[in-house]
Amino acid sequence: MASMAAPAEEAQIQDFLEVLEKHRTECERLGKYEEAELAKTRLDQLRMHEENRRREELRSQQLAERLGVEEAHMKELQEFNEIWDKKVADFESHAGNLQNTLGSRHKQEHMSFMDKVKKETTPRTPRWSRELLNLRKIQDTLAKQKKYSEAQKTKQQADQIEIKEHAAWKAKRDAKIAALEDQFLRKQALEMHGLLKRIQSGREEQKHARKTELERLLQRYHNVKTQLESQQTIIRQRAEKFPATAGFERTSTMSRPGTARTSGRG
Repeated sequence: MASMAAPAEEAQIQDFLEVLEKHRTECERLGKYEEAELAKTRLDQLRMHEENRRREELRSQQLAERLGVEEAHMKELQEFNEIWDKKVADFESHAGNLQNTLGSRHKQEHMSFMDKVKKETTPRTPRWSRELLNLRKIQDTLAKQKKYSEAQKTKQQADQIEIKEHAAWKAKRDAKIAALEDQFLRKQALEMHGLLKRIQSGREEQKHARKTELERLLQRYHNVKTQLESQQTIIRQRAEKFPATAGFERTSTMSRPGTARTSGRG
């Protein structure tokens, strides 16, 4: 309603000024100089008041336009951050799922691999030495001959050799299994490293894309703000130069921030 009332009020003031100007001219023609002076003084006062009113209204209008651009920019910036924060959260969630999935698969594959290795790694049982096998035969022979004392001594000697040979077999087999496990784990570590590297690469690409788009958004806002200020300056200068004829020009908002959506709505 205010925007519709302003032109009507302005027209009424203009009509009144025209009437007062005619009255001044008529008084001057008729030699009524005191009345002409009063009319002239009143005209000057009204014109000054009207110029001040227009100047203040123009100032308020242009301030509102600048605030509108600023508000639109802040809204667009907020939307931009919300969109990109969600993108980052989605990316990190997906990356976490990929790591967890690969980690679980690695754990299962490791367990299966170790079961297989423990079953298949050779030799699966100790290979006793000729010396040990010979002592066991002697032990059995002595026992059958009821030479228990000698059989016991032979058994103790054979047991000591068996303990040593079993320990040597186990150490060698465990080392072989450990080497196979280490090789398997290195392969898994390389696979996890490759995944983490791809995730980090994607993270850096996303970070760069956000930075680039933010720079475009800020540059667009700067361009709009600069163009608006330039147009407003021209309008103010025109209003100062032609105060009596200056109308109320509304600055073109051009492409305000907010009218161009960010491309990051993905």
